Amino acid sequence: MDFITEMSFMGFIIVGLGTMFLIGELLVNMRGIFAILGIFSITLYFYAYLNDAASFSILLTIYFIGLILILIDGKLLNDGTLAVLGLAGMVVAVVIAAPDIYTGLYAVIGIIVGVAIAFSFLKVFKHREMWSKIALKDRLTKEDGYSSMNTEYQQLVNKTGVTLTDLRPVGTIRIDDQEYSAISNAQWIKKGTMVQVEDVDGTKILVKELTPDS
Repeated sequence: MDFITEMSFMGFIIVGLGTMFLIGELLVNMRGIFAILGIFSITLYFYAYLNDAASFSILLTIYFIGLILILIDGKLLNDGTLAVLGLAGMVVAVVIAAPDIYTGLYAVIGIIVGVAIAFSFLKVFKHREMWSKIALKDRLTKEDGYSSMNTEYQQLVNKTGVTLTDLRPVGTIRIDDQEYSAISNAQWIKKGTMVQVEDVDGTKILVKELTPDS
């Protein structure tokens, strides 16, 4: 192990490879091959720098707990909270295990680079199903939000409001105590004028000036 402990940058290589394989195993389906390589690399890092069995066990456990938190976040929560905590735990573990600040810094950089490379595996290997579900859920949530906004705006048709700014032809109006961006039909409408919503296209509100004959 002397060649590992004598060269600070070895922490970058070993931790980088370990993190790359372990995160890669979570992202793509490699039938456990990446997991085995990752566990071997990370165990080698802690074994090389920690002579005390208790410290070795505790810090290795903290690292893998961090990995498990990332997995739980991906499978259940999908909001990134546990993933951030997990990544922080992994960083803390490798820094404490490092014999000096340089080795610790190299190890942290190794984690960052390893995670970045692991995500590039998504372009090469088959995705795990849970990440496809997360992507689908995110897309459906955005579509639901857009649909909800469309419905809200459609309900403005034929409602009346007042201009808060000059419409030249774009400006701001207020309807039912809510402010909206609106556009007039190539008309210049002054601030403080009563207007009526003629049409809505998505989130584009077309208004006309209210006249005594309207």
